[in-house]
Amino acid sequence: MAKKKKTKKISLKRGPAKKKRKKRKGTSYHPILIGLLKVVGIVVVLGAAGVGFVLLRGYVWRAVFGNERRAALVVAKPPWVTSQLEEKVLAAAWTNGENLKLDEHFNAKPLEENIEYLVPWLKKVKVQQFGDTLHITGPWRKPLVLVESRRQKFYVDAELVVLDYVDIPTLPIVKVRGLSALIDNPTVGEPLQLDDLAAATVIINLLDKMDQKVTPDKPLLHEIAAIDVSNFGGRRNNRKPHIVLCAKNDVQIVWGAEKDAWVQHFEVPDDEKLARLYEYYRQYGSLLGGVKSINLRDPQDRIPQPIERY
Repeated sequence: MAKKKKTKKISLKRGPAKKKRKKRKGTSYHPILIGLLKVVGIVVVLGAAGVGFVLLRGYVWRAVFGNERRAALVVAKPPWVTSQLEEKVLAAAWTNGENLKLDEHFNAKPLEENIEYLVPWLKKVKVQQFGDTLHITGPWRKPLVLVESRRQKFYVDAELVVLDYVDIPTLPIVKVRGLSALIDNPTVGEPLQLDDLAAATVIINLLDKMDQKVTPDKPLLHEIAAIDVSNFGGRRNNRKPHIVLCAKNDVQIVWGAEKDAWVQHFEVPDDEKLARLYEYYRQYGSLLGGVKSINLRDPQDRIPQPIERY
């Protein structure tokens, strides 16, 4: 009768063995070797995940941009344009990514139209390709006056086009006071046709051009806080000045009637008003000291004279 073979029971629990086990060659692993194998295993897993991510990223790239090169963008801008405004242009350019494929079929027209529609600060946008770079150029709309209507703020440029409010600390933007109508929800990018707003904007535009020509290093407009058109056209009192500039220390600069209306009101011509104001600014170095108001409208000596001294 064959003897029954004894069956060894192998415990999976860790702990000191009751009996001394015989060591067999090649069946035991040093702890350091085991740790190394674990590390290698982790690296392999992460490497596989990384390859998968790269492949996925490549797939998305091809799905969005095909096999074409991706464009870099450069925005041409004057010094006063802030990074926030530049970002608006870049965001508009990236809105439709398919427009940024650089191949023999590249068409700049849809991209130009998209930027003009989404960012009215730029007009007549031109996009040109130079290698892998797209250069975005075009005249920037420069805000001249600030309008505050209830809780709203917006700018207006020389063409009366409404621009959304963005802080621009380097520009001397003048606030308009005394408009005949409160403007709610103006359409950004569209002109706002109000006679008194137009009259204020025209005068500020004249001063801006004079600053660029006569005092570029120290613009006079930096000392102007507001322009008051509450008596535009003499609607409150025809004998009082129709338009008044307000300096930052409450000095009033009596401009008079709106541009090209000086003859009807027996005032000096508009170009002479400008000459008087800038001559005063040149002589005294500022509009902010020594007087309460400066008269530009009444016929008098060529050098402007203060109306009332402190």
